[in-house]
Parts: sequence; structure tokens; C-alpha cells
Amino acid sequence: MKLFIGLGNPGPNYELTRHNIGFLAIDRLEDELGIQVNKNKFKALYGEGSYKGEKVVLLKPMTYMNLSGDALAQAMAWYKPDLEDIFIIYDDMDTPLGRMRLRTKGSAGGHNGIKSIIQHLGTQEFNRIRLGVGRPHPGTDVIKHVLTNFRKEEMEDVEKVVLSMKSVIDCILDEGFMKAMNKFNTK
Repeated sequence: MKLFIGLGNPGPNYELTRHNIGFLAIDRLEDELGIQVNKNKFKALYGEGSYKGEKVVLLKPMTYMNLSGDALAQAMAWYKPDLEDIFIIYDDMDTPLGRMRLRTKGSAGGHNGIKSIIQHLGTQEFNRIRLGVGRPHPGTDVIKHVLTNFRKEEMEDVEKVVLSMKSVIDCILDEGFMKAMNKFNTK
């Protein structure tokens, strides 16, 4: 089985913020994989189904970003996936808007959702799909930046990277995460 967790904050006030690009990716995958994310358990909304002969779980923690690890820990206790079968999808300020970076390890880099996940997993080595949201303008507060909605002119780049998620999932399931890293990491 494969467990894909998109990080974000629940509620309409956060829907199109930079911090919620992980939720936007799960929403796109829900449509493209035909897996409804409409069940409430694990302090999360989730859905499960079969895709390419593999059991796939899509999960959106409803704990708010800082406690994302709580939902992941509950889902892991239920499904018991191997660590290499967990994929965290989240916003990354060090990646330009519209781009993605796949990684197998690293620090939290100041991202509170990732800090929570590292704390619950007890390791920094897990699969990450980092979706670029760009850096704030000099002098702009980082928290304000990630909690600000994407501007209208940025939505084309957001849609482009979110639309590419199905291709990433296809590659992960067909060829593995390392091949997906080589194929989808963009400069």
C-alpha cells in the first residue's frame, strides 16, 4: 500500500493559501485517481482505493499544520505501512513557484508540519514531495507569506504543478521513488 499525505490547514480561510498546496495536490489526486477523500478518522479526512493494482490512501490532516504528525501517526498505526511507502506532499519556500523537488531525507527547514512529522516518525528519512511556493519579498514575514492566498497571476503555476501529481504517482508506482526523483526534480 502507498500512503500519500498532503499537508495544509482545514477551513475555507486557508483553502488557497500557499501552506495548503499539499491539500490542493490531494484534491487533484482525488479526482484523477477516483479515490474519494470523504471519510473522517485519524484526525484527518481520507480516502482509500486501488490504483494500478496498489492500495492507495490519500490523507489530509485536519489537525492544522503544526500537529500534522498526530494524524500521520494514527493512520500509520491503523494501516502499518513501511516507511518507504509514505509520501508527504507539502509547500516549500526554497523551491520556486510551479516547481517541485522530491527528496528522501532532510531537516524540517523551519516547516512546522514537517517538524511534527519528524517528531512522530523519529527520523528525518522519509519520502517528500515538496511543491514550490516561492520566497516572500524581502521584509515580508514568512508566516504571513505562507498564510496568504496565491495571487491570481500565480494560479497558472500552481495548477501546473498540481496537475503533474498524477504523473508523479504513476512513476512512483511503476518505477519507484528514486526514478521519480530523477524524472521530476526541476531546477
